[in-house]
Amino acid sequence: MEHAHATLPTVVHTVSYLRFIVLFPLLGVLFNIFLGQRLGRRAVNYVAPGMVLLSFLLAFVAFLRLPADGILVDVVWPWITSGSFQVDFALRLDPLSATMVLVVTGVGFLIHVYSAGYMAHDEDVARYFAYLNLFTTAMLLLVLGANLLLLFVGWEGVGLCSYLLIGFWYTDDEKASAGKKAFIVNRIGDAGFLLGLFLLFWSLGEKGVWTLSFSEIQAHASALSVNTVTAICLLLFVGATGKSAQIPLYVWLPDAMAGPTPVSALIHAATMVTAGVYLIARLHFLYSLSATALAVVAIVGTATALFAASIALVQTDIKKVLAYSTVSQLGYMFLGLGVGAYSAGVFHLMTHAFFKALLFLGAGSVIHGMSDEQDIRKMGGLKDKMPITWGTFLVACLAIAGFPGFSGFFSKDLILEEAFVSEHGSWLLWLAGTIGAGMTAFYMFRLLFVTFYGKTRASHDVAHHIHESPVSMTCPLVVLAVLAFVGGYFSLLRFLSPIFGEPHEAPVPFFIKQLPTLAGLSGIGLAYQMYVRDPGMAERLAQQFSGLHQLLANKYYVDEIYDAIIVQPVVAASNWLWQVWDTLVIDGTVNGTAHTMEANGLLLRLWQTGNVQNYALSFLVGAIVILGYYIW
Repeated sequence: MEHAHATLPTVVHTVSYLRFIVLFPLLGVLFNIFLGQRLGRRAVNYVAPGMVLLSFLLAFVAFLRLPADGILVDVVWPWITSGSFQVDFALRLDPLSATMVLVVTGVGFLIHVYSAGYMAHDEDVARYFAYLNLFTTAMLLLVLGANLLLLFVGWEGVGLCSYLLIGFWYTDDEKASAGKKAFIVNRIGDAGFLLGLFLLFWSLGEKGVWTLSFSEIQAHASALSVNTVTAICLLLFVGATGKSAQIPLYVWLPDAMAGPTPVSALIHAATMVTAGVYLIARLHFLYSLSATALAVVAIVGTATALFAASIALVQTDIKKVLAYSTVSQLGYMFLGLGVGAYSAGVFHLMTHAFFKALLFLGAGSVIHGMSDEQDIRKMGGLKDKMPITWGTFLVACLAIAGFPGFSGFFSKDLILEEAFVSEHGSWLLWLAGTIGAGMTAFYMFRLLFVTFYGKTRASHDVAHHIHESPVSMTCPLVVLAVLAFVGGYFSLLRFLSPIFGEPHEAPVPFFIKQLPTLAGLSGIGLAYQMYVRDPGMAERLAQQFSGLHQLLANKYYVDEIYDAIIVQPVVAASNWLWQVWDTLVIDGTVNGTAHTMEANGLLLRLWQTGNVQNYALSFLVGAIVILGYYIW
């Protein structure tokens, strides 16, 4: 499906209620900070999810009121005014932001409800929900912002909240370090974002248009040269690779598993990692002007999809498998965006939010039932003891594997078809994506079979306490399972047509349409053979190809390489600047000046005795010296 050129709807309908979509979770933040500890866990468990539910209900009302011929805009106040340049604190709702807001608040609400059960024994639940509400607030500001500057405020907000939530259990050095890693890696990407924003602002300013409003940027984008547009798009894409975990800035996301499991679901499904995809979709009119930028987006996305999928094949931590799965699926979204199939990319963003949130919350249910065990080698046989978790997890696996009829089947296949038929695509991109689809099905069903089938491999004490999770955790699983199944039937392409243009059919060869599905079914079948019918087969292959297995198990040693060529040199340089430049030069200069003045003072004290004869002698010596000088 290719898309004709589209312009943003020009009819603006002014409203004054979009601000409350952002305000409700912000009120939840204030409640949890100032009243949460005082009123207790029960109040927090109702207020924090309740505020997000109110946002969802208001967003749904706004969605129903969204006119077919325009957008809703809520100008809260004039924010920055300087000469002819003005930026308003304004929120806008169009089909793209409406889709994002419903996903963020809908999936976010389910994660909040799930958190009430998952964090039932944590003493710091008020702080946890304050961070979670703040995360939702920042993401809503990001997707509703009517200009790039307001989007950037939300962009930085989700970066801050990811640091707070990943390192929530900050007394554990490993978890605190994971939070710092996420924060620092995202700052690298954000530097690229800011440079792109500055270049766009200045380039438009040279044309007499000082603006950061999306509508005005689109109206005047064609006045910019292709080289300028390419530079802007590539710099903004650097920011997107940070937030949405693409090569080379993906390394923070697997470590983000250090946070509580509901946090992983929120980061991976509904909020932060979709920010980069949303940014490019929002600025699609810029990227469409640069074939080079689109090619870079598509190639990086495809490479990331294959790279992360290969790592997920052998991971043994249940959350790490899902983490690399997220990196891989984000690669598919960027592949869709890079071949110009913006609607397909956003469609996969939506379906992925459903089944990935379900996978992470299902993993959290398993960890909860397994007394905090995350190693799948110590699981097995959970199907009968945790039937609801197993059933919903199965639905999610079928969806992400692209099984016919499930949501991932529609969105992922649409991206791969576009990769083949689009003028910006190629058969190589399609082939790489198809191979990745087979790998995805294999590692997800490997996870399912090893975790839920066979005999339990847990210790006696753990096995004795395995139990299904409480209703507060299983109810969101069931709702997400329904969404993961029916999500592909939403007519999202038609809904997004005012933004990206009317979809029209392009002929796709039958073999091209069917091969990704065959690859997925083959992956499922291979996983069944290796982990159910012949469980020893995987171990034999690991020994036979031990070098490759070690390479994948150690994630291509990327973290070690980054540590050797970036982290350690920076630390060494910082230590040198501290010990030599800061301590010896700067502190030495300041302290040396103080010591010199002190020494001069001590020397002068020798003369300041209070004895009149000494002062008289000083005058006499001085007079003799002066007299001697003139005589000489």
